[in-house]
Amino acid sequence: MNTLAKNTLVKCGECPIRHRAVCARCESDELERLESIKYYRNFEAGQTIVWSNDKMDFVGSVVAGVAALTQTMEDGRTQMVGLLLPSDFVGRPGREGSAYDVTATTDLVMCCFRKKPFEKMMAETPHIAHRLLEMTLDELDAAREWMLVLGRKTAREKIASLLAIIARRDPRPGLSPGVEASFELPLTREAMADYLGLTLETVSRQMSALKRDGVIILEGKRHVSVPDISRLMDEAGDDSDGGYLV
Repeated sequence: MNTLAKNTLVKCGECPIRHRAVCARCESDELERLESIKYYRNFEAGQTIVWSNDKMDFVGSVVAGVAALTQTMEDGRTQMVGLLLPSDFVGRPGREGSAYDVTATTDLVMCCFRKKPFEKMMAETPHIAHRLLEMTLDELDAAREWMLVLGRKTAREKIASLLAIIARRDPRPGLSPGVEASFELPLTREAMADYLGLTLETVSRQMSALKRDGVIILEGKRHVSVPDISRLMDEAGDDSDGGYLV
């Protein structure tokens, strides 16, 4: 078992995403009930978690790592339509399958719940149903904000927006404007270009410009440090954190 899995095989009350996940408002007895229907699954970078329209016998939360949501058109063209970060929910209660392909972009750990027992618990536990509704509405807000990113922002603002989303979702406590953040970029530059509707050359040029201007520090191919979150958010064209940065 890898270190990532060892660090996340814990009781619900000790989970690193406990206060942001679908179980955030559960009482101790409800957490115990969740414990009885959960299990952990580990995925390697590049591994498919679920294919579009395949039947799913589980739902769950990303505990560590990042996954991509991808849609494939009839002619074979694909488009990345979203990212799943720690605490994000995978699967839809009441639906048999997924609307998208879900693929791990980094090594990933999921806390999975057996689907039928989870659906039963949702019906009997308002805390879970209400929290899942909140998360769904947050996801809708994020999708609307992302339409703004793709439709109206400059290339530099798009890159900064994506980096800000990842930085602000870092599970470590204490991140706020003016505080340094550090993370492993979960996407290749090719994937960033696909997700943002840019060319690879534009992504590379804008990343280099943000580095040159001191907005970010690049170490190796993937490690990104942000000396000042508020400055990165300014570069993203946002005067507040916005729903999609929470």
